[in-house]
Amino acid sequence: MGTQWRGIFPIVVTPFTQTYELDEDGLCRVVRFCIEAGARGLVGPANASEFSTLSDDERKRWIEIVVGEAAGQTPVVAATTGGHALPAVALSRHAQQIGAACVMSMPPHVMHPDAEGCYQYYKALSAALDIPIMIQNYVGPVGTPMSPELLGRMCRELPHVEYIKEETVPSPRMVSRTIAAAGEHCKGVFGGQAGQYLLDEYRRGSVGNMPACQTTDLLQAVWDLLEAGDEASARARFNRVLPLINYERLYGVALYKEVLYRRGAISCRACRTPGKELDDQDRAELDAILADIEPLYRV
Repeated sequence: MGTQWRGIFPIVVTPFTQTYELDEDGLCRVVRFCIEAGARGLVGPANASEFSTLSDDERKRWIEIVVGEAAGQTPVVAATTGGHALPAVALSRHAQQIGAACVMSMPPHVMHPDAEGCYQYYKALSAALDIPIMIQNYVGPVGTPMSPELLGRMCRELPHVEYIKEETVPSPRMVSRTIAAAGEHCKGVFGGQAGQYLLDEYRRGSVGNMPACQTTDLLQAVWDLLEAGDEASARARFNRVLPLINYERLYGVALYKEVLYRRGAISCRACRTPGKELDDQDRAELDAILADIEPLYRV
């Protein structure tokens, strides 16, 4: 099955202008930020990229920009979740044509299919593509959680299904169960959930993690220590980053963009995702959190 991917594959956040248009130059800057931060791959437009707020044309353009700016320096995993297999196949073929290394997809995220419907969805993707497929197993209500047994079956029976991103709960145990069910037929299981369970997932055999991109360098440093066999140092470094991860879990995209803005990766904090916005008290707490981890930045 070729070389196994390992490490931190960040979800590239989508920058917008003040009028909520796709900021193409800003997206290029975010890609460069991720690569300079040591990303082993780039992923999106996925949940942390606000993919559900993007038009079909914007999603195609997003993938074109990221693949073009990455320019082969690191693999791009194009997120191609669709409401049905037909549009998902069309977007996946576009991603393949322009040079994406892999596609990642959740099952249809509005009308959630049953187990056989999920199988048929990925079967259609596998039949249409020549590049690897990563199954994203994500919690509801956006995701359609699938059993380890179903994931293992798809790895065995569908030729291009090679990776799984496991984000159902409890995530570390699900990583173990999915690896056991898929065996040698799965090239690797990535974790998600902002890297919150990175240490436990690593011990259980995960090959990497896919957090939002503002922590790329911080979590890649943790991963490198784990790969070097220095778990004590990895845990100490991770524990310094954990307060930021916990805060991200409260505020989501608004927090991702605030950190990226402060790090100079984006010039506008605008989010299309409705709801959560940071207030002055939130920013004061973020000030304190970042003061402790800024010395760890690579970029």
